[in-house]
Amino acid sequence: MEKPPARKSSQEVWSGILAPFFILCLVLLCLSYSTLLGITNGVNLLVIKRVHTINIWKINHTEDLCANRYIYIHEGLPARFNYDFLNNCESLSAGTCNCNTPNMCPHLVNLGLGPQVNDSEGVLANKSWFKTNPYLLEVIFHNKMKQYECLTKNSSLASAIYVPFYPSMDVGVHLWDSNLTIRDSSARDFVKWLSGQPEWMKMWGRDHFFASGRIAWDFRRERDNSSDWGTKLRFLPESMNMTMLSIEGGRWKNDIAIPYPTNLHPAKDSEVVQWQNRVREQERRYLFSFVGAPRPHQQTSIRGKLIDHCQASTNCKFLHCDEKKCGNPVTVMRVFKSSVYCLQPGGDSYTRRSAFDAFLAGCIPVFFHPATAYTQYLWHLPKNHTKYSVFIPVRDVEDLKEGQIENVLLGISKDKEVAMREEVIRLIPKLVYADPRSRLGTQDAFDIAVQGILERTENVRKVIREGRDPSIGFADEDNDKFKFPETLDS
Repeated sequence: MEKPPARKSSQEVWSGILAPFFILCLVLLCLSYSTLLGITNGVNLLVIKRVHTINIWKINHTEDLCANRYIYIHEGLPARFNYDFLNNCESLSAGTCNCNTPNMCPHLVNLGLGPQVNDSEGVLANKSWFKTNPYLLEVIFHNKMKQYECLTKNSSLASAIYVPFYPSMDVGVHLWDSNLTIRDSSARDFVKWLSGQPEWMKMWGRDHFFASGRIAWDFRRERDNSSDWGTKLRFLPESMNMTMLSIEGGRWKNDIAIPYPTNLHPAKDSEVVQWQNRVREQERRYLFSFVGAPRPHQQTSIRGKLIDHCQASTNCKFLHCDEKKCGNPVTVMRVFKSSVYCLQPGGDSYTRRSAFDAFLAGCIPVFFHPATAYTQYLWHLPKNHTKYSVFIPVRDVEDLKEGQIENVLLGISKDKEVAMREEVIRLIPKLVYADPRSRLGTQDAFDIAVQGILERTENVRKVIREGRDPSIGFADEDNDKFKFPETLDS
């Protein structure tokens, strides 16, 4: 007699019922995922699952767009090194001489951009023009740094440390003091405070930087002789570990030149494009022009000869500068916009703000010494200077022969002229400091300077990681910087 079939346990019964149910749910769930993700028929479930996982990862792990770009501002810097100068601006000269010039107060409005140009007489465009004092670079730079997109309050995350020191204002107080102890006292107090902060120990200052509205030579007095010019700020050991951004660099590699502030400070990209189109279409009546004043007390200055050459030619426009004329951007830009080429000899030093005014006007600059631009603004100007300028090397005043400049310029083909002017116009956005109260979509002079600092600091970190000495090459002298090139295209 056969045994009756064994009865299934309740566990087996429920398993048989639930298994198909779970399979059905899994299928429906996968179909739901494929619909949500837009997956077409025929894509296997493994791929659907993988895509879904990646999408979740992207949602939950947003890429840090500020990685390796964070900057920490030393806001704890005592006010005597910056804000006190602004609060006592009536005691500061608006120029760089110890002479009877107006005080700095009127120039500090609009976050250091100066008074807005209200009547441009049809020469300028829109409301992005100001009467800017070029020596207020440190104030403009500080106000733009406050709006930098990758600031951090955590200094340990920072790739670089910005010190909002106003060295130009600081040095101007005692620069003409014959007592060297007094002249250097503020610089010594500054580096003493800074090197005592915890951020200093991270790289012993080599990730620290500040900006200056004066040339580097004003801070590079090599001897303790009261008749020698400047302070010793940049020769103090702590300062040698830092990078200074200034309107003109010296021989040392930790003095980096960045553009002089001009009078154009756009608030929108469209304002830049509008201006570029305007100067591109400008009719230019003069072959070349010179805007400036002679330097009769400087035996090495070629300005006197340039003025003579210009006044002797019907193709040249000369504007004799004084504070009233050349302090007005309308007057300067009217001449530059009407000129094909703009003569740019050195000023009281190798560089001058006028060179950047020429760029703004779409006027091709003519340089006579490599240190007026080519060996200075390495982060902002193309390496190949023949693309945007004319170089007439003048090693000595006597080298400049009568009619030489005009003959060189007349010998340049029309196609070459047009190509150079187009390159000059293309460079305009990179050479202006946008209004600190706004942000452009393209890089301006400030953005390029910050990028340069971050790359420079990262190079130092790389040297440290490789176990090499970070001091080597950081602040070395570059004695070739002020030498004439062996060939004109170098």
